[in-house]
Amino acid sequence: MHRRLFPRALAVLVLVATAATAGATTATAEAPTPAQTRLHATIDAILADSRLDGAQAGVVVVDTTTGRTLYDRNGTRRLIPASNTKLLTSAAAMELLGPGHRFTTDVSADGPRHAGMLSGDLYLRGGGDPTILAADYDRLAEQVAAAGVRIVAGNLVADDTRYDSDRLGPDWTWDDEPYYYAAQVSALTVAPDTDYDAGTLIVNAAPGTRAGARPKITMTPDNGWLRIENRAETVADGETTISFEREHGGNTVVVTGQIALGAATERDWVTVWEPTGYAADVFRSALRRHGVRVLGRTVLGTATPDTAKPLARHDSMPLADLMVPFLKLSNNGHAEVLTKELGRVLSGSGTWAAGLSAISGYVGDAGVDTGTLRQRDGSGLSRRNLVPPTQFVTLLSEVRAEPWFATWYAALPVAGNANRLVGGTLRSRMGGTAAANNVHAKTGSLTGASALSGYVTNADGRLLAFSIVLNNYLTSSVKGLEDQIAIALAGYTESETAAARRTVPAAPESPRVPEGRECSWVKPALC
Repeated sequence: MHRRLFPRALAVLVLVATAATAGATTATAEAPTPAQTRLHATIDAILADSRLDGAQAGVVVVDTTTGRTLYDRNGTRRLIPASNTKLLTSAAAMELLGPGHRFTTDVSADGPRHAGMLSGDLYLRGGGDPTILAADYDRLAEQVAAAGVRIVAGNLVADDTRYDSDRLGPDWTWDDEPYYYAAQVSALTVAPDTDYDAGTLIVNAAPGTRAGARPKITMTPDNGWLRIENRAETVADGETTISFEREHGGNTVVVTGQIALGAATERDWVTVWEPTGYAADVFRSALRRHGVRVLGRTVLGTATPDTAKPLARHDSMPLADLMVPFLKLSNNGHAEVLTKELGRVLSGSGTWAAGLSAISGYVGDAGVDTGTLRQRDGSGLSRRNLVPPTQFVTLLSEVRAEPWFATWYAALPVAGNANRLVGGTLRSRMGGTAAANNVHAKTGSLTGASALSGYVTNADGRLLAFSIVLNNYLTSSVKGLEDQIAIALAGYTESETAAARRTVPAAPESPRVPEGRECSWVKPALC
């Protein structure tokens, strides 16, 4: 009898306690100040713009000092965050891997060595480094030569087993695959330049010597993994229409269109099919330059045996430094590598599933209600990612107490700062306003989805955390609306005298982004 009554009695107690708590909350809730009322009216007016007709908008603003919510429009609504997803991934990586974490690429030999001959295989083992360049592989080859190896009788084995063999996110759009922002993810890869877009190369097209000639096509880095099919033409004059396309499943890049005599070199970033083979090809060429001959073939995807003896090693920059190109340039590949690295380090499994579990665990501990969101990749390229703006603001507020916060905050794009590695994806936005060199925030864009989440110091010197996520609009861009909100927050003050004098300027028009591309995806200059 007592057992049957206990749940009912407990339920009654819970209801009474809940009612009492609700009553107390209602009774003590802070009424909005006149300044806050004006802020509400300002943001409401911005969100009433016709570009958002029929769209969804979620906006949350919190004073990080007091914890008070200054504005909340649909803060609990799950929306597609695009690259704002990187806030979750980067914060988890800084906490769980640590600012000093590095990725190691090494070379080892398995077999006896005598008089410069290795009677066995040479192993190139990838540690996931998304910043490794052809020059770094050259230095590895130099170390191998310095160790006395001149001939490898066996194979060159490319070991990418630190991560699984799933190269592309399961939800990524198929027609994004040739473009550098959707490069394949491998533990062994190459970046073509110091933007560190691993798994890509740069294809360059210069005019031929005369009209009718084929343009001169080169690749950076030079390699034998991709093949060029040059169908383009040099013309006496006219518009340059060069295009570079790699078909699914292969490594032939077809160059079409025309380029005028005397025109500047055209270039584009192209993803490779199977980055492991690309890395092995670059390294094999470097070995050859340093006088090391590999008699066997190149073998992909085999683990380095425990018996192998180390010959060479390259360590990446520390994670604290990697945060700059990662967040400033919104590098998708970095986000996905960090996700798999989290899985590998924390659970021994270099998979998206293991990494996403680690991210969820950290942000949950930081106060984010992970039951209200879904994260499907590290970068935000998946349209199945869903995050309520209020959860971004919770994370932004809570990480301020982390020892690595200052490094992370500095790595976020800074509005209106023309320095590419300071302003990043915000370098051409909000210039000449109170938000310039003030707003530190992560951008995000997919077709019909745009976001801006981060920090702004208001006119009273208080740090505000905000999240703006806009979905399902039909216009080409709504970034000007995000900028207007950020500028309004930069000018927000509780001082009645200052508020009476202050007006919110319209945001400068943001550069138009090609359909479906994020600002950081436009090469070579960021918009």
